[in-house]
Amino acid sequence: MNIKIILSDVDGVLTDGGMYYTESGDEFKKFCAHDGMGMKLLQQKGFRVGIITSEDRIINKNRAKKLDLDFDFHGIIDKLAVVEKLCKNEGVLISEVAYIGDDVNCFSLLSSVGLAACPSNAVDLIKKIPGIIKLKKAGGQSAFREFSQLFL
Repeated sequence: MNIKIILSDVDGVLTDGGMYYTESGDEFKKFCAHDGMGMKLLQQKGFRVGIITSEDRIINKNRAKKLDLDFDFHGIIDKLAVVEKLCKNEGVLISEVAYIGDDVNCFSLLSSVGLAACPSNAVDLIKKIPGIIKLKKAGGQSAFREFSQLFL
């Protein structure tokens, strides 16, 4: 396994997948600090790390900026197409990409990368992808950190 880029979905992986709103309409999410540290440790080991999410929210962009990620893609409908373009631009093969996702919009990308994983609370369709690593931790409960340990 020669992984160079490690990507993660946001909602349901880095968060518990809940959408929280205040009475005044403000949206907030809970991110796990252990996941953020996992990303930093991966970067220190020379991996390029990023997020790819179908949501286009400032809160996700702020989290990516705080973590100083190598890649952050927001509002992405066709995740596979974006990662294929990323691979071409970075001179890597899709087999050199690892990805963790949890829901149907991650299916094609998870089915194509060199190493795929999902949190314990991923939907059944994702858990049934051949060869996918089913993590013990749930989304928002340090699932990405558990995933990062495969490389550290």
